[in-house]
Amino acid sequence: MVKVGVIGLQGDVEEHIWAAKKALENLGVSGEVIWLKKPGQLEGISAIIIPGGESTTISRLMVKNGLFEPVKKLGEEGLPIMGTCAGLIMLSREVIGATPEQKFLGLLDVKTNRNAYGRQVDSFEAPIKLAFSDEPFTGVFIRAPRIVELLSEGVKPIAWLGDRVVGVEQDNIIGLEFHPELTDDTRVHEYFLKKAL
Repeated sequence: MVKVGVIGLQGDVEEHIWAAKKALENLGVSGEVIWLKKPGQLEGISAIIIPGGESTTISRLMVKNGLFEPVKKLGEEGLPIMGTCAGLIMLSREVIGATPEQKFLGLLDVKTNRNAYGRQVDSFEAPIKLAFSDEPFTGVFIRAPRIVELLSEGVKPIAWLGDRVVGVEQDNIIGLEFHPELTDDTRVHEYFLKKAL
């Protein structure tokens, strides 16, 4: 049975839980999706989602709640982890615009600009091209970070806005600028959760 944890310290947790449950259902896989708040809940975990929200707060609370080091170690050991928006920032190796106290998991060899699109009012929706599906996907960008550089050959683009990369994959890790959980389309979650099967 697949056990998916959505880090539930801050951000759009419920939407990711719904999308992951629906994705498992669509894949015909039995499993549970939990609101992940404490290290003890990592027992038997199959995959982790780091949601959008505010990266400074997520970073601080992951450290405070004892999740930062165990999640980093699991990612290094090959556990599938997907980060969306602020979650992408948390996964990045280098971050432009980070505050001095912020800690990052550094599991994804990308350089990310933390607040590239500006304020909440600069949020938008646009069709995304996916590497694993012919149909366009609605990308919801909310004060999104921007992937500005791929830092190793191991990082593969999997999503594009026009000709610009907005989603990447490196082995077990996926990072996205946009919010796939804010649509009814679960293709991105399905693609990610196949890594846990």
